[in-house]
Amino acid sequence: MSIEDVIEEINRFASERDWDQFHTPKNLAASISIESGELMETLQWESPTFEEVSNDSDKRKMIEEELADVIIYSLRFCSLLGSDPIEIMRAKMEKNSDKYPVSKSKGSAKKYSDL
Repeated sequence: MSIEDVIEEINRFASERDWDQFHTPKNLAASISIESGELMETLQWESPTFEEVSNDSDKRKMIEEELADVIIYSLRFCSLLGSDPIEIMRAKMEKNSDKYPVSKSKGSAKKYSDL
């Protein structure tokens, strides 16, 4: 299944339920933020490694469900905005490459303005 197929499925799901009226830029941005918070909640008070999460099927399932919500709302936002999610991610990665050159950022968690 391609990303275009997934976006079509998301749009069909929303359309069948007459939810287009609720999917305003503000509401979708809020939904992404809310679901991101719920993703953070799955890890509240702990800092597991990826290996630990992968080996804990219940934790992994909770994380995947919240991550899916973030992605679904993000793809819906892209669709309604008329943005190609692959292209905007590529453009952002190119911009990040300029802001975080390997020579200055390798092994550092500093913000680009502090490098």
